[in-house]
Amino acid sequence: MLFMVIECFKPGKGDEVGSRFKAQGRMMPAGVIYRGSWLEPDSGRCFQVMEAPSRGPIDEWIGNWSDLVDFEVIPVVTSDEYWKMQERKASTQTS
Repeated sequence: MLFMVIECFKPGKGDEVGSRFKAQGRMMPAGVIYRGSWLEPDSGRCFQVMEAPSRGPIDEWIGNWSDLVDFEVIPVVTSDEYWKMQERKASTQTS
């Protein structure tokens, strides 16, 4: 499963986030795969795409950072997957 993870650094914690990341990396549990990230330049808000077999390992990873970062997690699919699901829905409705 893919997840869009939106991270918001807690007020005054940006430097600590950077220090921990430099010292310990992403601290992801087994089964979580980092796919990419982008940061909003003015706020430091981070948008990441992560892959995991379920939400559980994502929550475990969040536990490693929740003292410094607030998280929003949104399950997502690729555009291709989305449109294939729409085609399947349409074909079952016309059958």
